[in-house]
Amino acid sequence: MSITLHGIGIGGGIAIGRAHLVTHADIEIAHYQLRPEEVPAEQARFDEAIRVTRKELETLWGSIPENAPAELGAFLSLHIMLLNDHTLSREPRQIIELQRCNAEWALSQQLETLLAQFDEIEEEYLRERRSDVEQVAQRIFKTLAGHEASDHTPVSVGEDAILVAHDLSPADMVLFKDTQYLAFITDVGGPTSHTAILARSLDLPSVLALRHARELIDEDELIIVDGINGVVIVDPDESILVEYRARQLEWQDKQRALQDIRTRQPVTADGVEVELCANIELPEDCALSLENGATGIGLFRSEFLFLREDDLPTEEEQYQAYRAVAEAMRGQPVIIRTLDLGKDKIPKWQEESESPNPALGLTGIRLCMAEPQLFRTQLRALLRASAHGKIKLLLPMLSNLGEVRQTMKHLNEVKAQLREEGIVFDEAIELGGMIEVPAAALAVGHFLDHLDFISIGTNDLIQYSLAVDRNDDAVSHLYDPLHPAVLHLLQHIIATANRKGKPVSMCGEMAGDPQLTRLLLGLGLRRFSMLPIQLLKVKQRLLGADLARQQAIIDRMLEVGDSDELRALLEQLNA
Repeated sequence: MSITLHGIGIGGGIAIGRAHLVTHADIEIAHYQLRPEEVPAEQARFDEAIRVTRKELETLWGSIPENAPAELGAFLSLHIMLLNDHTLSREPRQIIELQRCNAEWALSQQLETLLAQFDEIEEEYLRERRSDVEQVAQRIFKTLAGHEASDHTPVSVGEDAILVAHDLSPADMVLFKDTQYLAFITDVGGPTSHTAILARSLDLPSVLALRHARELIDEDELIIVDGINGVVIVDPDESILVEYRARQLEWQDKQRALQDIRTRQPVTADGVEVELCANIELPEDCALSLENGATGIGLFRSEFLFLREDDLPTEEEQYQAYRAVAEAMRGQPVIIRTLDLGKDKIPKWQEESESPNPALGLTGIRLCMAEPQLFRTQLRALLRASAHGKIKLLLPMLSNLGEVRQTMKHLNEVKAQLREEGIVFDEAIELGGMIEVPAAALAVGHFLDHLDFISIGTNDLIQYSLAVDRNDDAVSHLYDPLHPAVLHLLQHIIATANRKGKPVSMCGEMAGDPQLTRLLLGLGLRRFSMLPIQLLKVKQRLLGADLARQQAIIDRMLEVGDSDELRALLEQLNA
């Protein structure tokens, strides 16, 4: 009997194949009392489980493939950090002593307490860390039970295998690196979950947040995964198969057509020239960017250099990475964002934040101001690398002009040091700022008086403007790039920059959404930056844009306050 399930589509087209189920076997938690003299040995058994689990995660960290999404390292880092936290690694030891119980029971009691605390947290970002705590605890349980490192050890699968799971942890993804799947589907997750990032980086069809797919689908059952519309069809009949095979061929034809425009200049039908740049995380990403026609790097997230190692990268290590990107881009502009740690990007060498709200705490430029030696080391490396290409500096999470002035002071002092040492650098290196905080968006004119360019980070700008955590399933539907307030903020930022004659680009997810390309062009945006795999899709949409003819629709969109009407106008714009 055919079943249709609906979830969140991540894209990547349509897959038709056989289900391969990932089994998350529940571990039975026994409870037994200990004699007083048995307590130290049980605590030692728990300590050994923590040590072994930590070693497993660190081994997985070291085996992350070069072509894996760089965020994968950040997620594994987060799990190692949680494992090292006293609430998981020390509190159960006390419970063993106080209750004279076995280690499994002590850990289960502590986990129950922790999860209850997460459920009471009002701040969405912190509450979303609940699943990470559960995943780390499950690994400790398995170690205590004497299980292998993972119950998801890859097995040989057919060429048409589709991965079906309740959830996938970062560690699971590393273990699956050598297994080829047509698609992913999970019961939980959202647009920015671990599985979504992996699927998007591989350009695989995937549908998340299906709730009960793992229970409803049998091993080797035929399924259709429509990552475009967020639909999964289980045991489809012949008529549905025929329809989706036709859709699949149509999608594949569209992907081949994209290759035909790879070398075409990004110019609209009515002659408006546009710049299409790439967002990258590692120097190795430059090749794919150039292959897809990028005219520069609009965002190099330098923090991923800080997430790959156990210790802080040295000035020399940073210099070599920045130089590699500058040289790989052959004179095209490379915008490098200074360190933007915090939130869910926590390196091994950084202590866990005690901030009650990391998303509003010491992150972005604030962290750089609080750690001047760390910041100045990065500035030295960036300036040295600027002698090898067209590097520009970008400051994240600006909220007041004082942060720009302090940065200029640090930058000038580092420049003076390099001159004294006889080290060559670009004396006219440009300094830009990320506009991703509503306060910076509203005061953007003042920032433009002190900066050479700006880049709009729509992910955080929308999140902070609407007070919505897009990672939280309960409210993610409220994360709306087409919210009238968001559109007016974007119009204000872009118009102000254009009026002052300063370059403005966009590097958030909106820039890589082909459905929004013509709208952003109508708002005056001429510089887009996105993941390399999105470049050709956006180029295809802009090549068919006729701004002179479509401007009336865009003007109408700015007058509308109803989301449904806005979406109807957007469809008309893209027709």
